[in-house]
Amino acid sequence: MESVAGHLLKPGSVFAFLAEHRGRLFPEAMFADLFPSGRGRPSLPGEVMATVITLQALHGLSDAETVEAVTFDLRWKAACGLAVTAGGFHPTTLTVWRARLRASERPERIFDAVKTVIAQTGALAGKTRRALDSTVLDDAVATQDTVTQLVAAIRRVGREVPGAATVIAEHCAGHDYADPGKPAIAWDDQDAREALIGALVGDAHRLLGYLPQVEHGPKAAEALALLALVAGQDVEPVEGSDGTDGRWRIAQRVAPDRVISTVDPEARHAHKTVTRRQDGFKAHLATEPDTGLITDCALTKACGAGPDGQPVSEARVGLDLLAAESEPVRVLADSAYGSGGFRAHLAEHGHVDLVKPAPCRAAIPGGFNVDDFTVDHAARTATCPAGNTRTISAAGNAKFGAACGQCPLRARCTRSRSGKTLKIREHDARQRAARQAAREPAWQAEYRRHRPMVERSIAWLTASGNRKVRYRGVARNDQWLRHRAAALNLRRLLTLGLTPMPLT
Repeated sequence: MESVAGHLLKPGSVFAFLAEHRGRLFPEAMFADLFPSGRGRPSLPGEVMATVITLQALHGLSDAETVEAVTFDLRWKAACGLAVTAGGFHPTTLTVWRARLRASERPERIFDAVKTVIAQTGALAGKTRRALDSTVLDDAVATQDTVTQLVAAIRRVGREVPGAATVIAEHCAGHDYADPGKPAIAWDDQDAREALIGALVGDAHRLLGYLPQVEHGPKAAEALALLALVAGQDVEPVEGSDGTDGRWRIAQRVAPDRVISTVDPEARHAHKTVTRRQDGFKAHLATEPDTGLITDCALTKACGAGPDGQPVSEARVGLDLLAAESEPVRVLADSAYGSGGFRAHLAEHGHVDLVKPAPCRAAIPGGFNVDDFTVDHAARTATCPAGNTRTISAAGNAKFGAACGQCPLRARCTRSRSGKTLKIREHDARQRAARQAAREPAWQAEYRRHRPMVERSIAWLTASGNRKVRYRGVARNDQWLRHRAAALNLRRLLTLGLTPMPLT
């Protein structure tokens, strides 16, 4: 195929590059561990499947669309080295390869292979800046309300847990669980809604209580855990009840780390801004701002806790994105990364902190903020704008108390009857230094010049419908993100006119 149509490929395109270099970019030995027994191995070579996966991620195609492209698009056939008459393969072949990669010891090998190409070009040589940012990706499932989640979770337990279907039939009467739809009630009647919620929660508790306490398989255990979670995250006893009488209502608060769908329990609500809410996951990128190349990436839940139980945040993920840097770099990021702990980590590893500080907010509009107080961290003292000095306690509090009584500046400082209490946090000195540095014209000029490139990388990432993920769960979508980043990096290298020296 390359001899027939390879010369027609646009020079400098990803198709042309893969047609010429796919065997050296994705050598067969690179995938030998995925099928150690030799059984169940797809007939297509590893270099072909890796090429297909890369092109699929680049063009944002589904598995079925990808197979059609491999079958009928001459550019794809040339890039993969397939004959014009070669037929397609079943879409599940892609599913098998992704699953094998995900379960392997090197799930990021395609992304790493392109990183090796980047290193061979010398594109990042002497590039000492890294820009960090994140963006919310829409999930692939519909958000479910509390009633739908309860019904779906009970139905799932009935399917996955041995004996659960019998318990549901004998003890759960709040709904006909053979029907996946919503119960037919007067939804504008508050009493009817509360009665339904009470019945569904009661069914969930009875189902969990009647099932024997035995060790279950992974799917059954996951179904039971999900039911227990959704039966408690969104409901609370009605006023004057403790729940034992079966009286429950939708809770008047939002549970932390709230599951929004039983179809994808890892999807979450996210607020990128105060007014903009999305449901899905969060993609985190580290880029080199001069070239736009993605040096590392990760996908997490949009909010809540990570696999280690610790809260997911830009700062925590940012530490991981910088972990592979062999030399200190200048780190540019917005204020979401501006925690004291993140700044301390940058200093510990010799990185230069160019993270935008969060603005200081005054307790009283137009009044004093924390930077208007002089703090001597060595002496553990704080001095207010009126010149009063107090010792900082072990807990980090400087209490001005009686000094505020007749102070002429009190109206701009505090409304507390007991006087101003200044909270000095663990990394206060570092945060003050960062705010001071960010006022310098040179700092602002560098930030404005180099920080925006990561936003352009995010625009490339989400272009052509790729704002919405195709898969369920963090692991599958993290794999998609890395394949997408690898394909974008390869295209970006070629756009810049760079080729790896060993391949020329």
